Amino acid sequence: MKTIDYIPTSKIARASKLLTTGIKVGGNYTKYYSKKLFVDTDKSELDQDNATTIYDGLKDMKGSALKVIQMLSMEKNLLPKSYYETFSLAQFSVPSLSYPLVRKAFLTHLKKLPQDLFDSFEKEARAAATIGQVHYATKDNKGYAVKIQYPGVAESISSDLKLVKPFALKMFNIKANETEPYFKEVESKLLEETNYTLELKQSLEIVNSCKELPNLKFPNYYPELSSDKILTMDWVDGIHLSEFSKESNSNKDRQQIGQALWDFYMFQIHNLKKVHADPHPGNFLVTDSNQLVPIDFGCMKEIPEDFYKPYFSLATKEVLNDSIEFEKHLYKLEILKSTDSKETVDFVKRLFHQLLSIFTKPFLEASFDFSNPAFWNEIASITEVLSQDKTIRKMDGNRGSKHFLYVNRTFFGLYNLLYDLGVVIDTNAWKQHMSNN
Repeated sequence: MKTIDYIPTSKIARASKLLTTGIKVGGNYTKYYSKKLFVDTDKSELDQDNATTIYDGLKDMKGSALKVIQMLSMEKNLLPKSYYETFSLAQFSVPSLSYPLVRKAFLTHLKKLPQDLFDSFEKEARAAATIGQVHYATKDNKGYAVKIQYPGVAESISSDLKLVKPFALKMFNIKANETEPYFKEVESKLLEETNYTLELKQSLEIVNSCKELPNLKFPNYYPELSSDKILTMDWVDGIHLSEFSKESNSNKDRQQIGQALWDFYMFQIHNLKKVHADPHPGNFLVTDSNQLVPIDFGCMKEIPEDFYKPYFSLATKEVLNDSIEFEKHLYKLEILKSTDSKETVDFVKRLFHQLLSIFTKPFLEASFDFSNPAFWNEIASITEVLSQDKTIRKMDGNRGSKHFLYVNRTFFGLYNLLYDLGVVIDTNAWKQHMSNN
């Protein structure tokens, strides 16, 4: 794995990196259209060049810039194939810190060197992602996974968001003077991910609450070998969920992992009102005994009761089929506003009813086939329609509670993972475990 000795942390250095990447993307367009004058060129070539340029430009920045790339890697219905395939490298295969920087991190945050704490410590990381990298260590014949945060990541989050904010406002048609709650939500979650003391606490809470769920396995965590920037847990042998999905595993094994994944998420949401809000395949392993292993609890989203009730009520036939109740719920979730005209209310109601009639299908059926192409074709079609609708473009994009950001992200990620597994889910199986805690 490639290693790096430097991560740009100052606002000027990171802005310069983003600007350079933007200039290179512009060069890709110039090259593409110049070539197109003489040769019939497929746009997929431009997509691949841009995806590679963006990933290569941001992978050494780490932190929130790379986190955006990782999040986009899950948006298979919004991005061309070249983008999400290239961006998926950000899930666990980015360049890692060199060993001198690792030693410095240990001295800074644990006041000791790796060899003082472990019998052996591999100098090269076995995995590296957006916020930190993982090393393998041993002590008393036991294997440990030691996650080390990249330097300067937490300090650069606010400045990174300020840099990307103008692009986000333009892309999503959002009014700048109303965006503060949304950006604060993103900033707070990113900052939480850089707090390994919080992640340790959250990990222990989830392990204790979910340990009885079938076909799940959790590592043990070690506070005495951890700090705010270093987190130590058991090493668990397994392959990433993305690798498992691509391999020729039996339908029975796939079903077992898919059901465990669904039950894990539904149990958290409905029992704990708190959920692992970063469901990408780099955050899950599958063991040889076909158990699912969640390995990262840095991004947890608490779901307040005043959001939980109307949100999940919208996923019931009773509310979907009752126009008056449906409208009331849209107001509760801040999708409709008291200042909206009747024309706007009618348009938004039609739009969201169409959307929710598709996205809530898994909740309306006792058994749901996530591999069904008809479901994904519906999602692709509605996404295409929405992107081209002139009425939507004219409306302000600031609609919906801030809690939608991470709750919706969780479901979109979960749906995609289940699609990759190609499984049929018993959508109510999780309910039998509610009395266990």
